[in-house]
Amino acid sequence: MRIDRVVVNASPLICFYKSGLLDLLPALFTEIVVPDKVYNEIIAKGVVDISSISLFTNKKFRQVDEVIMPLSILSWDLGVGENSVLSFAIKNPECWAIIDDKEAWRCAKSLGCQFTGTVGVIVLAKRRGLIKSIRPSIMKLKNAGLWLSESFIDEVCKANGE
Repeated sequence: MRIDRVVVNASPLICFYKSGLLDLLPALFTEIVVPDKVYNEIIAKGVVDISSISLFTNKKFRQVDEVIMPLSILSWDLGVGENSVLSFAIKNPECWAIIDDKEAWRCAKSLGCQFTGTVGVIVLAKRRGLIKSIRPSIMKLKNAGLWLSESFIDEVCKANGE
């Protein structure tokens, strides 16, 4: 199944921005949804100058208002961003969630929600021919603050023919 629509949590957006890889998102996907809770989380952290990124100048990015969160998600006690992202993805099953939190992954899996992580987006970019090699992009993400072990990086690269 081709991934065309995604809903993104704050930490992947911040890592893509800080690593200089944010442009991969609109190159890969026809629509990138950012829930208000995620947008507000990014603003509150002050990590990203939201006006300087293409979130709302590129037509592929779409901010959505309050997302109604079902009890099936709220019972997991995740962060507000993860709750919003997964709630949107569940109500829009053609939309994949981009999340990095392991507990959010467990929640998504248990609820049948389609998801990937920041590194999964990099792998997809290679498969679609947008980047030549996975390792340099993963290292940019790591340098931008995404915690990744060397063994995990090696495993991902090996699994993808590098």
